[in-house]
Amino acid sequence: MEQEVWTPKTRLGRQVKSGEITSFEEILKKELRVMEAGIVDFFFPDLKSDLIEIGQAKGKFGGGQRRPFKRTQKKVREGARNKYTYFAIVGNENGYIGIGKGSSRESMPARLRALANAKRNIFKINRGCGDWECGCKGPHSLPFISEGKSASVRVLLKPAPRGTGLVLNNEGKKILRLAGISDAWIETFGQTKTRINYAYAIINALKKTRLVKIQEAYMKHGGVQ
Repeated sequence: MEQEVWTPKTRLGRQVKSGEITSFEEILKKELRVMEAGIVDFFFPDLKSDLIEIGQAKGKFGGGQRRPFKRTQKKVREGARNKYTYFAIVGNENGYIGIGKGSSRESMPARLRALANAKRNIFKINRGCGDWECGCKGPHSLPFISEGKSASVRVLLKPAPRGTGLVLNNEGKKILRLAGISDAWIETFGQTKTRINYAYAIINALKKTRLVKIQEAYMKHGGVQ
């Protein structure tokens, strides 16, 4: 099956395809808004994706199996109308991560919309070796403790020594792995069973790794990238 050729529809897309803009880092520095998923595919052809399990099937005693979509129904004159919602994450496992939500009356369009929104929301994080026990100066963890909030959920992402792994639940692991973080601890507060708020809280904590100004001496000592 031949790959579909991307035809830019925005000014930024045309600048990217013509070679006027040569890197995604340039887009971030100029604070340009990405309106096309094709721009991200152009710079990250090997981008990986995953889905957050935000739904749950009905179980016999209320403990149904988790599933990657949430289905709601609306009663109309013709009967019940379904609505599917997906929550997707994308990343290159090397410092770039994006998250997005998509809804539709059919499952596949909702999933594709979530992936496209995640690509449009992609951003860069700072990684490093911020744990005092390690000091390997490699970008395997976080450069410092970072806090993120979303609704009632608050998380603290903490750097960990190399080899610790990701000490958090599976949904959080999906996000950090796609961002390129292999060692981290987490401390959570609030209603963390609400998967969407939990994921947004982690994303907001990752965003703060770029917002905090880091001294040049620590950039070298902590291996910040």
